[in-house]
Amino acid sequence: MARPVIDSLTCARARAVCTAPLLGPDDPPPFQVHHPHGRSPFVLIADHAGQQVPQALDGLGLAQAERDRHIGWDIGIAGVTLELARRLDAWAITQTYSRLVIDCNRPLASPTLIAPISDGTVIAANAGLDAAARQQRIDAIHAPYHARITAELDLRQQRGQATILVAMHSFTPAMNGVERPWHAGVLYHRDIRLAHVLRDALAAEPGLVIGDNQPYAVTATSDYAVPIHGEARGLVHVELEIRQDLIADVRGQHEWAQRLERILRQLAPQFTAI
Repeated sequence: MARPVIDSLTCARARAVCTAPLLGPDDPPPFQVHHPHGRSPFVLIADHAGQQVPQALDGLGLAQAERDRHIGWDIGIAGVTLELARRLDAWAITQTYSRLVIDCNRPLASPTLIAPISDGTVIAANAGLDAAARQQRIDAIHAPYHARITAELDLRQQRGQATILVAMHSFTPAMNGVERPWHAGVLYHRDIRLAHVLRDALAAEPGLVIGDNQPYAVTATSDYAVPIHGEARGLVHVELEIRQDLIADVRGQHEWAQRLERILRQLAPQFTAI
C-alpha cells in the first residue's frame, strides 16, 4: 500500500506541517487496550510497555541489543500489567513503541521527549530532528495513545464509574554505576492519597525495600501521565515502579501481579467512595 500523496498547497492553506504518516501499513498500532469492559475501579496504563520501532526509522540506527536494554522500554512491565489487569478485571492500555522513538510519559516541551542520548547510548536518529519530524512522532504515537486514555476516563466519568489510575513502570537495578536497593518505588507529585497507603502496604511485605518517590520523583515538567490524567482530573492515582530484575521473566511478573492484586483490592474501598 503506497503512502498517500499530500498536496503541499493544501498543507500550506491548512497551515499544517506537511509530512507523510510515520506508521506504515505493516507497523502495529501505537497502543493496545486490554479488558475493555473491565468492571474494576482500577485503570492501568503502561507508557513504556513496548519496544517497537516504526519501519521508516530503521531501528533508530541502533543494534537490537541496545533497544533491548532498559533505555528502550520498561522491561517486564507489560507482563505485570496484563496479568494484573486479568486478576483485577481492570481496563488497561499498553503503549507499543520504544521510548527511544518518543517517550509517552513526557510533556511535549520536555528535552527528553525524543532523547538524543540515553544512559550513554547515542541515538543518532534522534539528533537534530526538525519540527516536522518531531511532530510526526507526536501525531503517530504520543497523541493517539493519550487520546485513548482520555476517552476512557471521560467515558467512566460520564457513567459515574469509580476510577483509580495506576501508572505502571519498571526501573533498571543500577544507573550510572550505582546499585538501587529498592525492590519497588511508589511515585507521586502533589496528591499523596493512594501513594502513601500503597507505599506503607508494600513496605509491610516481608523482605521488600520500597522507595518513597525513589528512584524517581514525579514533576509537572518531567512527567505526563500523573499530572494530566491523574492530578488535572482529581482522580485517585499513583505511579508504581518495579525493579526490572524482579520481573524479567513470567514467574516474577506473575508474583508481582499477585502481590499487587491482593494489596490493591484491600486498599480500593478507601477510595471508591470518594
